Amino acid sequence: MWNPLNKSKDEKGPSITNTRIHVDQPLAVSTFATQMNLCLSLLHRPNQELIILCIGTDRSTGDSLGPITGTKLIERGIDPDMVYGTLDNPVHAVNLHDTIQTISRKYQDPFIIAIDACLGRSESVGFISIKEGPLQPGTGVNKDLPAVGDLQVIGIVNVGGFMEYMVLQNTRLSLVMKMADIISRGLSQCIEKPFLYPASETAVSSMESLST
Repeated sequence: MWNPLNKSKDEKGPSITNTRIHVDQPLAVSTFATQMNLCLSLLHRPNQELIILCIGTDRSTGDSLGPITGTKLIERGIDPDMVYGTLDNPVHAVNLHDTIQTISRKYQDPFIIAIDACLGRSESVGFISIKEGPLQPGTGVNKDLPAVGDLQVIGIVNVGGFMEYMVLQNTRLSLVMKMADIISRGLSQCIEKPFLYPASETAVSSMESLST
């Protein structure tokens, strides 16, 4: 569980703005897949190993988005070696640092997509965000954990600001499952097919037009 980091524009390339998709939006899966594809086309180098790090715990409904998504990705045929964080083997506050070290030892320069749940404003609940840069897990519940990821995917599962642990425990599983389904289906479409969109000004303009 985390709060988004504000990331400044990278001087080495275009900055990817925050793109949001609501779970009840028509064609949410295809919209997510298109925007993820644009991000990967702009940021991911062909020689980089692609890793999906799904952060969270199955012991809390609100914080289970990551491990449910990881499990769904493997069920959809994604290589288990690409996915860290499932219902059987969650990546959470206790083992996050060790997991990051494991990935660092195994891969020289991986591209990490980090997925986590988030608490936010009431009007933002139900949105999934895709954004360039690392996320900072644990800030939503006052935990000091290492920042991780080249690209972040977060789902705003409930309202933050007061009694966060209680809010997480009382988050609707229905919303978390919808988010996990959209993220896993969208990511699967990107991974199973070649990237369709070149890194271009047109791609950047498309993303900016859908950002909020």
